[in-house]
Amino acid sequence: MAIAVPHWAGMLPLGPHGRRSLRGDALLAAAAVAIELILVATGPADMRERGWAVAVASSVLCAVPIALRRVAPWVSVVLTTAALIAGAVATIQPVTIVVAIVVLTYSTAAHFPLRRAVLALAVLWLPVIGVNALTPDAAKPDDMSTGYIMFLNGLLGMVCFFIGRTVHARRTSTQALEERARTAEENQRALAEQAVAEERRRIARELHDMVAHHVSVMGVLATGARRVLRRDPDAADEALSTIEDTSRTTLREMRRLLDVLRTEAEPAADLAPQPGLAGIETLVEQVREAGLPVSLRVDGSPGSLAPGVALTIYRIVQEALTNALKHAGAATAQVRLSFGVYWLIVEIFDTGRGPTPGSDRVGHGLVGMRERVALYGGTLRTGPRPGGGFRVYAKIPMEQS
Repeated sequence: MAIAVPHWAGMLPLGPHGRRSLRGDALLAAAAVAIELILVATGPADMRERGWAVAVASSVLCAVPIALRRVAPWVSVVLTTAALIAGAVATIQPVTIVVAIVVLTYSTAAHFPLRRAVLALAVLWLPVIGVNALTPDAAKPDDMSTGYIMFLNGLLGMVCFFIGRTVHARRTSTQALEERARTAEENQRALAEQAVAEERRRIARELHDMVAHHVSVMGVLATGARRVLRRDPDAADEALSTIEDTSRTTLREMRRLLDVLRTEAEPAADLAPQPGLAGIETLVEQVREAGLPVSLRVDGSPGSLAPGVALTIYRIVQEALTNALKHAGAATAQVRLSFGVYWLIVEIFDTGRGPTPGSDRVGHGLVGMRERVALYGGTLRTGPRPGGGFRVYAKIPMEQS
């Protein structure tokens, strides 16, 4: 469980990451203390004149900010500055305080934003420069002036600071690249899911437009064959023959769609049924044989019509006639195709009893037609006709062809 800490202190919650950082920095602080004690033990005698107790205590106190540098950076900065000033007053300057200043300069520059990093640099190094300026010449190394020592310390602080900022910039750049890669991966996943959804909708439209049409025709023919079986065997045999052919066509189309679903590669053109304007006459004749008198009227020339637009026209006619065959009852229907300079118009209407509440005439099929027409910038209107029946009207711009 994380421990709540003041936000102003810049402290990390002591969760798993905070505890790992604290353990690693504690080892670094212990190493600094160990080096300090080795230097005291092997150095000149004046380094031991205050005794081992003072040397160990001052070194440990100066190493505490190193251990806290990532879990409580501002606390570490303040403690280090206080230890520096106290040591200057007591004329005790352990090597550990220098290590702490250097480490904290790098650490704050590497982890803080620029303004906070500059503030930490000033808090850490301005007292160092001040101590250098106030130190008596007798306590300074030979042949080193006050200005020279201040310059060296300032240079050391700037080097540590810029190394930290370089690490900060690299870390920020890496995080930005990781975020960009994550975003690109999410976008790619979303595009893949969208493509799958589009393919599912396309297959659903194909199933509805082709298979449902053929099954509806077979149902109507089977009903007619059953009714005339005894009094007109030849007509019943002809209807059954048409049902046989239609069922084979339906089975073939189903196999093609299943082939598309089974393969991950782009389906070959011969696997995807793509009827066009040439198939509308056959479609009208098939519906006429199923028992709905249909007439076809074509005005103008389609010219070089795009295959997608031709398929859309075919599907609109197929869906409208299938609905008329299922719902219109004793009626007639007419298909009108008009190809102008700027627009092509598809109109299908019947003289039947019109849509009934809850019927499929305003269901999935009409939604699929609307999607197809909208894909090419057109409009679709459907609804009952004045005087009875149902009308489907689509208008598609020719320039999209």
